[in-house]
Amino acid sequence: MKRIYLDYSASSPVDKQVLKEMTPYFTEKFGNAGSLHSFGQEAVRALDVSREACAKTIGADFREVVFTSSATEANNLALRGTVQGVKDPQIIVSSIEHESVLETARDLEGNGVEVVYLPVDKNGLVDLKKLKTSINERTVLVSIMYGNNVMGAIQPIREIANIVREFRKANKLMKLPPKADQPKAEKAKSSQVGYPLLHTDAVQSFQYLDCDVERLGIDLMSLSSHKIYGPKGVGLLYVRGNREANEAKSYKLKAIITGGKQEFGFRSGTPNVAGIVGFTKALEITKETRKEENRKTKELKEYLWKKLKEKVLDVEINPDTAAKGKDSFLPSIINIHFPKRESQEIITLLDARGVAVSSGAACSVRSAGPSYVITALGLSKERLNGNIRISLGRHTTKEEIDEAVRRITMVI
Repeated sequence: MKRIYLDYSASSPVDKQVLKEMTPYFTEKFGNAGSLHSFGQEAVRALDVSREACAKTIGADFREVVFTSSATEANNLALRGTVQGVKDPQIIVSSIEHESVLETARDLEGNGVEVVYLPVDKNGLVDLKKLKTSINERTVLVSIMYGNNVMGAIQPIREIANIVREFRKANKLMKLPPKADQPKAEKAKSSQVGYPLLHTDAVQSFQYLDCDVERLGIDLMSLSSHKIYGPKGVGLLYVRGNREANEAKSYKLKAIITGGKQEFGFRSGTPNVAGIVGFTKALEITKETRKEENRKTKELKEYLWKKLKEKVLDVEINPDTAAKGKDSFLPSIINIHFPKRESQEIITLLDARGVAVSSGAACSVRSAGPSYVITALGLSKERLNGNIRISLGRHTTKEEIDEAVRRITMVI
């Protein structure tokens, strides 16, 4: 029985071109980038070339690219690194963020950081009115995921960026540097220059959406290697620097992993040179093929939904509008509801028949209960279970979809 993989949002196979680029750095080019000898210099050169290429791919500057071990670490650095040293900070996140944002926010909340959790509407979009009323002079960070990893809703990041930017313009006094004779409390307040910052988790989005940091208007962005046919164990955080000479640096992100001052002091630890080289190649390939991948994946998603409705009469899509608003949802993700069924049972039975799907993020798939993302949509109690996520990828074919639908029909 041929196995069919329909869980590309969880992970993807390493591209052959990526593997070829990485291989020398596992063998003859194995030096530590911290060493002064030629082996170390060879590793540093690979890092510099990779960083420059990654920066170019997302429209950033060389020093604005910080390599991490994962997008989870990048998200942690964005949140924890921003609030460190700020007095009485507030952060704003959406209620459907990845666990690495939500769990970090809850942890910070337990340590005195005020967290505002923005609700979403029935389409999975954040409440922009609530965002506008929630931002205040204590807000240091707004973190909104670009494309959701469970049901694929695409957030209006440019519009969100405009809201954040307009607030910053209206609060120009916050950009004044602290005076030497200011009281300590006043120094802490005035040192919050250029806040709030805008962070987006673009892990699921890079393959299909424009992630140029200037066009999006963001300050921080997290990316992951293994979601775009690169190796596991590598991520990236874009950190906006001071691009305008006449403006004070907007913020100072602080390290959460210390010990060696690698990655411009933002992230200590021996760089994963082989992984970074592979990640860079994966980014370049993905950007080059984005337009075609978008077209192909959209067609496959529409084909899958059409076939499912033909074969399984009792089936719905989460949210309902996902079947109509094609451009408001990622082309790779479709969240399906089967009434009066259990999610885990469907997944287990499909796996026994060689079809790999999931109920949501791999980080929380083993937890009991319905997905918090689906719950946040405000659906009826009956719609909270019996949901599976099917995510398509570069290697998905119509023949696989036909066979997968046949096996799904058998299970249901």
